[in-house]
This record gives sequence, structure tokens and C-alpha cells, in this order.
Amino acid sequence: QVQLVESGGGLVQTGGSLRLSCAVSGRTISSYAMGWFRQAPGKGREFVAAIRRSVDNTYYSDSVKGRFTISRDNAKNTVYLQMDSLKPEDTAVYYCATGYDSAAYYRARNYDYWGQGTQVTVSS
Repeated sequence: QVQLVESGGGLVQTGGSLRLSCAVSGRTISSYAMGWFRQAPGKGREFVAAIRRSVDNTYYSDSVKGRFTISRDNAKNTVYLQMDSLKPEDTAVYYCATGYDSAAYYRARNYDYWGQGTQVTVSS
């Protein structure tokens, strides 16, 4: 069974930084795409970032581009989301996901396993 365990969420001040971690078991992530999504209260789940099988293939939503960085440590079977220059509008529950590699990395339906979510709150 594939399991994803997220950590690193919390309360951060505007302009601060936070790194989310997603440890995966039951699947070797180097062979799959990994993605981060987020959901704010009253809103739908939106794409944040993704990394495909090649570490050079990373993608970001326009709202986080230049501030967030997704990376992968194959030895630890863990994916990370480095979040810098945080803004109050980044406040949401963040979800880690894994799925078969696809050009449509921004669509949640292309991921078959999800983490439980971790709360990120950015205060002004």
C-alpha cells in the first residue's frame, strides 16, 4: 500500500519561509510524478507545484512561481516544497500527491495517492 506522510506545516509570518516534506512508502518516487496542491476554505483544490521523473522537469502555478521550489530526494524517497516570501493568500491546507507521470501534471485526477494534508497559515 502506498502511503504519504506530510510534515512541516505551521504558522508563519508574512515574508517568512517554510519547508514541507512528504515521505512516501510503498512506491519509489523516482519513477513517478509528485505534486503539491492546496485548498483554502471555501475554495477548490488548486495546483501548486509538480516534479516529474526528471528532476529538471518542475512546474509551478503562476501564483507561487519564483517563491516556491519543489525538489526530490530519491535516496530518502521524499519530496519537498520550499516556500519563501510567504503571503497571507498562501494560507491553505497543502496536500502531497503521487501518480503516473503525465503532461497534465496540474490536474488532480492524474494522481492516485494523496497525503492527509498539512495546514499552512501565514499571518500579517
